[in-house]
Amino acid sequence: MIYPSIDKLLNIVSSKYELVHIAARRSKEIARKGNLQMSEEDYVSKKNIGRALEEVEAGLLKVKEK
Repeated sequence: MIYPSIDKLLNIVSSKYELVHIAARRSKEIARKGNLQMSEEDYVSKKNIGRALEEVEAGLLKVKEK
C-alpha cells in the first residue's frame, strides 16, 4: 500500500502532473538543504519523495494557481 493515497492527494492538487512536479521539486529541496517541515518521527516514508508527498497531504506545501 502506497502512503499517502493518490486519491487523497488528487483532492488537494488538481492534476497528477502537477503533483509529480511539486513532489519532485520538494524532494530535491529536502536532499539539498535537509530541512523538513515535520519532525522526523512523524514521517512514515524514509525517502525524500515520500516525505514530500506526506507534506502535500498534511497541507504544509501551498500550491499557487496561475
